[in-house]
Amino acid sequence: MTSDPATPEHKTGDSRSGDPTEGNQTTGNQTTGNAQVTLRPVTAADDDFIFNCYASTRAQELAQVPWSPEQKEAFVRMQYTAQKQHYAAEAPHASHDIIYVDATPVGRIFLDRREDALHILDITVLPQHRNQGTGSLLLRRLLDEAGRAGKPVTIYVESFNPSLRLFERLGFRKDHEKGFHLLMKRQPEL
Repeated sequence: MTSDPATPEHKTGDSRSGDPTEGNQTTGNQTTGNAQVTLRPVTAADDDFIFNCYASTRAQELAQVPWSPEQKEAFVRMQYTAQKQHYAAEAPHASHDIIYVDATPVGRIFLDRREDALHILDITVLPQHRNQGTGSLLLRRLLDEAGRAGKPVTIYVESFNPSLRLFERLGFRKDHEKGFHLLMKRQPEL
C-alpha cells in the first residue's frame, strides 16, 4: 500500500492492517471472525517473510514488464533494500511488526509513533489473506490508540491503490498530494 513518497519505490500491498498497541507488544484478544489477530516484532530471522510481503506488492506491476524472472527478482531485491535503508534513516524508532491471524503470519506493519501523529510507514497483508477484515481491525485499533493520545493518524497512499477506499471508509481524508502519492490523515475524534 504505501508509505513516505520519498522512499525509492516504496509500494506496499493492499493496505489492510495497522498496529495500535503501545511499543512493540503483541496485541491480544481482538479477532476477525473466529481468528485472533496479533503482532510480533520483526527479527533478523524474518527477512525472507518481510521480503515476500514487499515482493507481493510489486507482483502486478512486474507482470507487465518483459524481464526475466532473475531480472525481476534482482529489481525487487534492490528496491526492498532501498526501502529498508530509507525507513531506518527516516524513522529509526518506528516499530516493525509481523501481523498474525491465529498462528499464521499474514503481513507486516511499520509504524512511527511520532510526537505529533502516528504515521503508518508501510502496511501490507499478503494477497491470499486480504479482504478478511484483518487490516480493518488493526487500523481500528490504531485509530483507538491515536484517539486516546489525541493524535492524528497519517499514511501515504498511491492515488491508484485499491486500499485508498478502505482508508476513506475509516475516515481518512486527503491532507495533501505529492505526485501520485496522497497523504491521508485521520484526525482524532473528540
